[in-house]
Amino acid sequence: MMTSRERVLAAIGHRQPDRVPVDLGSNPSSGISAMAYNKLKAALGVSGGHTRIYDVVQQLAQPEEAVLAALGTAVLDIGRTFNTADEDWYDITLTDGSAAQYPKRFRPVLRSDGAREVEQDGLVIARMPHQGAFYDQMHFHYLDGYPSDYDNLPAAMRTVLWQALAHSPWDHASDATFWADLRANALTLRATTDKALMIVCGCNLFEWGTFLRRMDNFLMDILCEPEEVERLMEALMELHLRGLEKVCKAVGDVADILRFGDDLGMISGPLMSPECYRRLFKRHHARLNDYVHAHSGMKTFLHSCGSIYRLLPDLIEAGYDIINPVQTNCVEMEPATLKREFGADITFWGGGCDTASVLNKATPEEVRRHVLERCAIFAPGGGFVFNTIHNILPEVPPQNIVAAFAAVAEFNGKAMK
Repeated sequence: MMTSRERVLAAIGHRQPDRVPVDLGSNPSSGISAMAYNKLKAALGVSGGHTRIYDVVQQLAQPEEAVLAALGTAVLDIGRTFNTADEDWYDITLTDGSAAQYPKRFRPVLRSDGAREVEQDGLVIARMPHQGAFYDQMHFHYLDGYPSDYDNLPAAMRTVLWQALAHSPWDHASDATFWADLRANALTLRATTDKALMIVCGCNLFEWGTFLRRMDNFLMDILCEPEEVERLMEALMELHLRGLEKVCKAVGDVADILRFGDDLGMISGPLMSPECYRRLFKRHHARLNDYVHAHSGMKTFLHSCGSIYRLLPDLIEAGYDIINPVQTNCVEMEPATLKREFGADITFWGGGCDTASVLNKATPEEVRRHVLERCAIFAPGGGFVFNTIHNILPEVPPQNIVAAFAAVAEFNGKAMK
């Protein structure tokens, strides 16, 4: 029988594994909200432990080993090896009244209207409304236009909530011993688990344009000011490649998968034409992939939401090994078509259960049938890791989550323990 790591690597290598590998929480696009996690623990009969919100922007819980074991997962995030002591956390109460913990570094300010905000250097950079489920970006550093030079780009990026409120391990990136700690932690984790290991590395390009300029402005810039977009991309690439060099040196021989992110789609289609993607972004994505493949043993994973069917040939040419979350409820993202046209060239990490209309609304039996159908489409010949389509949100009934993972176990021919 294969180990979890062998199973994942076989799937990525388009070899038929002994069973479909499963993921929950290996990265912040395959996770579960803290409120849903509390209900899932109760449904699984897992008591004790802590619901620790490691990704404060999306309010995602770090799944505990007992939960991962119950669901039969095969992948771990190296970031979970940081902030492991009780004193790294403090108790909070979630909006549904259940208990959780925040990292000690994260101290949002409660406003009179019940909203919570995060301030940095006099700026409100993030806000979660009363009864909200995640934080919204509030500050766009280049909203009024592009700078004449990018000498201060790192400082501008630190005003964006995704970087200012970075999840582990990157919340420790400024520590003097960070890179040595990252390697030591990764080596220990690899020695103590048979699961595949993932390092989350961002290196967003299109998304950084939207984070700095705001989505509406940046989409217009792609058409009206492409020279400014290209100037920003070159500046970002300089920073990204410098960071990738350190990541590859630290864990390139330890981690199995490096996760990039760049949302390129919406429900109705790509956020830009394939021609615009090729002109402004493709060669940079190829440089990122080429660097990782040349300087490590890691496979590259791109998280890109939405309808990206028309971009997939270019993403494959750019060198990505894995695509996530495989948002099959979008235009042109029909599962059988994706598998037939691209299944030999890229691994689908996701697409296993629709979180927008099935996991949150269907009966457990309907969830079961849905997941069995998706496994039957995506699993043959490898190239598939089961994951729900993006994160499991607060309103999802716990019995449906259990039903989804139990269905994968059923497909694999074994009962879920």
